[in-house]
Amino acid sequence: MPDASDRAATEKGAAVTTKPVKGPQSYFPSIEKTYGRPVEEWFKVIRSAPVKKHMEIVNWLKSEHGLGHGHANALVAYLREQDAK
Repeated sequence: MPDASDRAATEKGAAVTTKPVKGPQSYFPSIEKTYGRPVEEWFKVIRSAPVKKHMEIVNWLKSEHGLGHGHANALVAYLREQDAK
């Protein structure tokens, strides 16, 4: 059931599709703000990593590029999920 803000927007003719972003993507705005690079650039960096296993890449991003663990893990998890599709 829509809440009051959804009903008000719908009554004004606007379609409301605001769903909270979940999973690794929820980190993307913070990653871009913190490190000053779009996530697409980080995906290129990850693809060029000299290691291939998930945690190896996470640790490489942390040590070589200064990312925090959660940010590095979110980028790697998302990219692996997309590549698996």
